[in-house]
Amino acid sequence: MLTQFSGDEFTLASLGDFPKEVYPVGRLDKDSEGLLLLTDDKGLNHQLLNPRFGHQRTYYVQVEGIPTPEALAQLQQGVTIQVDGKSYRTKPALAKLLDPAPVLPERNPPIRYRASIPDCWLALTLIEGKNRQVRKMTAAVGFPTLRLVRFSMEKITLDGMEAGEVCELSQELVYRSLGLTGFAAPRAGIKKYR
Repeated sequence: MLTQFSGDEFTLASLGDFPKEVYPVGRLDKDSEGLLLLTDDKGLNHQLLNPRFGHQRTYYVQVEGIPTPEALAQLQQGVTIQVDGKSYRTKPALAKLLDPAPVLPERNPPIRYRASIPDCWLALTLIEGKNRQVRKMTAAVGFPTLRLVRFSMEKITLDGMEAGEVCELSQELVYRSLGLTGFAAPRAGIKKYR
């Protein structure tokens, strides 16, 4: 699904009727899945997208191969990736193997499968969001991303949600879950989908 409301392909408009002022906070590329907040609150959008206000986003990442402790340490310390044609050193992150693998719906289309090469799942928590950053980071340490799912933004998670599900969250819950207490409350609820 494209994270936009218009176009010829499967878009957010297929999830229901939203007011014109509602827009996605951040994006998921066409090969990624997971949590997306939709809102009409420009202040919330600014807080979540401005790099000055780094907030935690956790991704479940299926990678090709089994990362070594050294590769995980590199992800945690930061790696050099290309952003807009320039070298960029990522900020420190949290990285750990997920065992057992997370229970997720089947992906359509499925990821490529090679019987001779093992794969595994990581939880990777970032406080920044450069274009295709997770994919670039895992590739930089030698373990290309096969599947990428944004699982959470701070304390808002996909727990208990089905693929394509939309749920409305109260203003208070969203701000508290994102650690934005003391920030002006939004005018309308926030929706998340998977």
